[in-house]
Amino acid sequence: MTDLDFSRRRFLGTTLALGCSAAASPFVTPVTLAVTPGDNRLVVIVLRGAMDGLDVVQPIGDRALRGHRRNLSTGEAGGAHDLDGFFMLHSELSGLMPLWQAGELSFAHAVSTPYRDKRSHFDGQDLLENGGNSPDGGMTPGRDGWLNRMLSLLPGASAQTAYAVGRENLLLLSGDAPASAWSPDSDMALSPQAQLLLNAVYRDDPLFRQAGEAAMTLAAAQDGNAMNPRQAARAAALAGFAAQQLSGQARVAAFSLNGWDTHQNQPGGLAGALKELQTAILTLKQGLGPAWGKTAVLCLTEFGRTVRENGNRGSDHGTGGAAIFAGGALRGQAVHGKWPGLKAGNLYRDRDLMPTADVRGYAAWAMRGLFGIDKGKLDTVLFPGVDLGKDPKLIA
Repeated sequence: MTDLDFSRRRFLGTTLALGCSAAASPFVTPVTLAVTPGDNRLVVIVLRGAMDGLDVVQPIGDRALRGHRRNLSTGEAGGAHDLDGFFMLHSELSGLMPLWQAGELSFAHAVSTPYRDKRSHFDGQDLLENGGNSPDGGMTPGRDGWLNRMLSLLPGASAQTAYAVGRENLLLLSGDAPASAWSPDSDMALSPQAQLLLNAVYRDDPLFRQAGEAAMTLAAAQDGNAMNPRQAARAAALAGFAAQQLSGQARVAAFSLNGWDTHQNQPGGLAGALKELQTAILTLKQGLGPAWGKTAVLCLTEFGRTVRENGNRGSDHGTGGAAIFAGGALRGQAVHGKWPGLKAGNLYRDRDLMPTADVRGYAAWAMRGLFGIDKGKLDTVLFPGVDLGKDPKLIA
């Protein structure tokens, strides 16, 4: 096997024959890629399960926070890192602090889609990817994805605009733009032989080899605070594959990461999800090399979580949350948004963080900054009905 010289494309086809499970395969989460004109790159990562923005980007300057979350570690006691004197970053994203200091990391807080009150993961995720304006989760008539609609606005986009790697296509890029897809055809565990094949494919590629080896050898720490090795392998492989394509002709990539539904033992569950996200972002940065300077990564989730902790050291489905932005194309080192406050009278329905901005607006302005999308199309074609507000100038 060591004498075989597989290309990445041949590897995908060979893996079909080997069979990979949804739990073990590094390629099971859909990665959708598109080719667009110009040099700027976009990566959208959907954080499925409703990320707790109050725990990730902690408003430690709001005195009401600790009263709502006495059993969830916050601030310096929990190892968080100061961002701007008011907000602190969760300790498990410490590896992203150099990006913050370099102006390659920013956040938006107290944001949401128009979705309200029902708090269904499925409806919330559909609306997030569709980009529609319905408070009950209803989608636009075309039931397509906002990234697909964006492609339709880019003159000179490739005829083969997109393809997905995984068991299903992301709604984000579903629509009239043509797309191809690959997915495993069986539900078997990744065998030792398949792992050897992965090593053979990447033996001459230091980035992929080191990321894969590190991911496969990670051991779970006590209390579930470490990322499962299979999660690490998935994050490294998805981001590494996307970076490889974006270093060539592709300009848009999208994939999803799950594990953000933290009803119980939030400290342990959230730590694992954050480590996986950090792995994905740092793998993208390393894999893209100089192209990182022209890349923006948007990490979006369907809704936030309750302000008050529940009885299981967790939090329940909420409304307002946070978005994470990374990349060399950013004008970073900022926490965007108008903070509503966490006192009882300031909460949405006396339970959730009050949204003060539509997360679709941040995505829309990013599309304008990266690809020059006509402003008149942002709130009509791309995100119907969105209140764009003032340009936050996410893109440098």
